[in-house]
Amino acid sequence: MQKDYQIFGIRAVIEAIHAGKAIDKVFIQKGLKGALFSELETLLRKEQINVSHVPLEKLDRLSKKNHQGVIAHISPVEFHSLETLVINTVESGETPFFLLLDQLSDVRNFGAIIRTAECTGVHGIIVQNKGGAPVTADTVKTSAGAVFNVPICKVDHIKDAVFYMQASGIQVVAATEKTEDMIYDVPLDVPLAIVMGAEDKGISPSVMKSADHRAKLPMYGNIGSLNVSVACGVFLYEVIRQRKK
Repeated sequence: MQKDYQIFGIRAVIEAIHAGKAIDKVFIQKGLKGALFSELETLLRKEQINVSHVPLEKLDRLSKKNHQGVIAHISPVEFHSLETLVINTVESGETPFFLLLDQLSDVRNFGAIIRTAECTGVHGIIVQNKGGAPVTADTVKTSAGAVFNVPICKVDHIKDAVFYMQASGIQVVAATEKTEDMIYDVPLDVPLAIVMGAEDKGISPSVMKSADHRAKLPMYGNIGSLNVSVACGVFLYEVIRQRKK
């Protein structure tokens, strides 16, 4: 974790939250107690900030400074409002093109996806507030700086974003092998949001059920799946291919 994106100490993290800093995740030492810590916990719950309780050794590896059992990771980017982004995109006259990441966890996969999304003209990427990969220095590096060019939104639940997209006239396509429909047979030249799932368990059942379409990639080898960032790239460029017709 890049040191420029860290805040150390309970009071420092509390003040950063009050100051409106875009905090992606807070690492807290297991078993930490005290009045000031209770104040921090209450604030973290209120602001719905992603928290991970870890051993002291983990914190010591993250930083050699006097962290008091608490290290916060500040996002290097500001997050956008989903509603505002969708409204502005629709009103721009362009055909909406969004990407929903359902609890993708690897920061390098996240960065690679952001880079491809920027190259394919995606209007915005939506991630879940908890359980997904944070925007770290590794994300920035892997994205080749594209993270600063593609709006990123955070929502409490990806399913909420799916419903909002659909209410805005945007069709939602789930990328999954659990379907008979090939990507080439699903119309992608419409107002669109593509959902990519987590590396280990794919798209959550509730999100899958809510999607308008499901689509899969043809697989001819012995390995049953692609890396999620590679699969995402194929989906995004198929959108471009269809829209260029």
